[in-house]
Amino acid sequence: MLDYMLFKTFDWWIIVGFLAQGLFFSRTLIQWLAIEKEKQIVVPKMYWWLSIIGSGILLFYSFHRKDIVFIIGQIIALIIYIRSLKFYEK
Repeated sequence: MLDYMLFKTFDWWIIVGFLAQGLFFSRTLIQWLAIEKEKQIVVPKMYWWLSIIGSGILLFYSFHRKDIVFIIGQIIALIIYIRSLKFYEK
């Protein structure tokens, strides 16, 4: 009975939120490893991809939560991340 109650009240959106936060953490880890390898400040392309993916998932999460502050913040962040990634294409 207890297992059924836990499953019934489990919020899958929490998993989505943690997944997005994990992607944001991994981008910081990727950047740190690149800095250690190059011995200078670098922002690898993967940093921007992880930023876009993590921000996109957080945007869906914030729509689900109906949090206008978070929605606007993630939209602005996505624009910046996509623009930054375009510099790699040039």
